[in-house]
Order: sequence, then structure tokens, then C-alpha cells
Amino acid sequence: MRFLHTADWHIGRRLHGFDLTDSQADAFNQIETIATNEQVDGILLAGDLYDRGMPSEESVGQLNKMIEQLNLTDQIPIYAISGNHDSAIRLSTGAQWFRATDFYMATDIKEAFDPITVGNTQIFLLPYFEPFAAAQYFDDDTIVHLDQAVARAVEKMKTLFDPDKKHILEAHFFVSGSATTDSETQLTVGGLASVPLSTLQDFDYVALGHLHGRQALQADNASYSGSPVKFSLSEANQEKGVYILDTETMTREFKPLTPLRDVQQLHEAFETLIDPVFYDDLDRDNYFGITLTDTKPIPNVLARLRDIYPNIITLAREKGYQASLRPSAINVKHQDPMALLDQFYELVAKDDLSDQQKKWAEEALKKANKEVQS
Repeated sequence: MRFLHTADWHIGRRLHGFDLTDSQADAFNQIETIATNEQVDGILLAGDLYDRGMPSEESVGQLNKMIEQLNLTDQIPIYAISGNHDSAIRLSTGAQWFRATDFYMATDIKEAFDPITVGNTQIFLLPYFEPFAAAQYFDDDTIVHLDQAVARAVEKMKTLFDPDKKHILEAHFFVSGSATTDSETQLTVGGLASVPLSTLQDFDYVALGHLHGRQALQADNASYSGSPVKFSLSEANQEKGVYILDTETMTREFKPLTPLRDVQQLHEAFETLIDPVFYDDLDRDNYFGITLTDTKPIPNVLARLRDIYPNIITLAREKGYQASLRPSAINVKHQDPMALLDQFYELVAKDDLSDQQKKWAEEALKKANKEVQS
């Protein structure tokens, strides 16, 4: 059997205010192409289908079309679970009749104990859950931490193992020792909300979701597929993609995805960034996090940079801003109010007043002077 492992689609996600709908649609098209070219027997979709528990109508429509394309048009079985960003109740709506087309959607811990047999493989679907859900299911108040809950669930799943089959676990949580990025909701509180890798050792493969980088965990029998799209600047150097798992050999192959718009970091002086010799070699439609090496004020710096790089997601300075004036150095006596405002704005905003700002200030000053004189 051959399965495609993916996770963390986060449909509806935005990147510093930028809409990622087109990027997510493009990544999906590549995933579909890989699935059909590789003739996979199913898709393991390990949680966080949506970015929020109450997704927008547009997000629901987009995900529905994706699932319809894979499951109904391409007739590829889907084995999905809810993640911590999903609403389990909303995702479970209709799940009872989804199975008629081999679309399995698990949103409750009890569904982990109803394995799906496909060829030489048993698939166990363990959705994201809070420890209290396990305590209620097992009627055991001593279960208070996630590691205890998962260990108890795994013990029950092992009693259902068919010794003649391979055993795949699909789950959505943080495995101890994994590396995180800025775009992931942290589930660890005092180190208690993580699961030791040793708890999962009896499975032939564990298809994980939650962490967005595939290199987050280095293990022989478990991996995060990572998200198909970059969701933060901390993911700039990550290669996104999916895994193809072969259950005959229990080997997996990574298939990279090409981003519609990449996320890049630039660390340069302002004059370098606005030099065509520098930026002509860049794809300026990408998302950029820019760190300036300059220390002097640069008038309208963000607007000038956005004329060249329209998709700037962050702008920072390497060594901070060194103001040319100190408050104590400003002599307020006998100075023109507009000159004082220029100096003050430079100190506080680290920039020069724009022409429009000066016009507003002059109008306000005229109005104030007229009221004083009256």
C-alpha cells in the first residue's frame, strides 16, 4: 500500500494580513498531482484542516472543493483527523455517511479504537483531544496530562493490532524533543502537553500533524509532514512538501512543493535594497521580511520599499535606530512649531513627516492659532 501523508493545511490562514487563498490552492493542486502520479491508495490528512474553529464561508467552500476533488473526482480514500485549530463538532457533521466514499473523518477519541483495514495495513485515527476527554472515556480521574492520556489510548489500540498487518497511527500533538516555529500554537504548558516518542514505538509509522516543519522530528517510525505553505518568517528556510509512505518496505519519500510565493528574509542596507542590480535577481512577488543595517533615519522607508517589494511582512533594523537628536538637545524657545514637530517626530517615529502629515499639522496649527486669537 502507498499513502500520501500531509497535514496542517490551515485553510483561512493569513500571513501578516496577506491572503493566502491562492497559495493554498496552488499547493493543493500540487498535492493532488503527486497523489495521482504516485497512484496512492489513500491520503493521511493529520489535522488542522482549518485555521480556526469557526472558519469563514470562503474557507469552508475552499476545503469542500479540495475534499470533493480528491475523494469524489479522483476517488482517492481520505483518512483525516481534527487538529487543535479545528472544531471537532463542525468537522464531524456528515462523517457517518462520508465513509460511503472512503472518506474517514475522526474527531473523537473513541474513534481511535475502530481501526480501518486497508490491504496489508491497519490505520488508527487519533484526533487532537484534551486529557479530560481521555479521563471521561476511560472513567479514570488520574489521567490529567496528555502523555498519560496518549499512553492509555495507545495501550488500548495495541490490543486491537492484527499481527499480520502493518500498523499506522495518525495523530495531532507535540512529540517531546521536536522543533517548533513561530506559526504554531504552543500546546506545551510546563512541559506537560507533550508525548514521549517511546510511547509510539509499537507502530510501524506515525503520521503526525501540528508542527509545520518536516525536520521537526527525526525518528525512524514517525514524522511530521509539515504544512504545505509557509505561515511565518521563521519557516523561510523550510522546504515544504508531503511524504509518500510504502507499507511494503515501510520507507517514506519526501515530495517537495514549489511555493506560489515564497517567504524570504533580506538583511541589507536601504541603498542596496533599492538598487535594481540587487533586486532584479529576486522574485519581488514573494513575501519578504526585511532587516535594515542602516542606523540613520530614512524618510518614508516602508512606503519606498513597498514600491519595489509589495509584499513586505516585517521591517526591522539590525541595530535599532540611532536618533540624530536627543530630547535634551532640542531648544524649544523661539522655534517655529513646525520645526519642533519635525524634530519630535524624527525622535519618536524614527522617520520624517510626509508632505500629507505636514499639511495636516499646518491646518491644525492654523485652527489652534485662530481659536487662541479669538
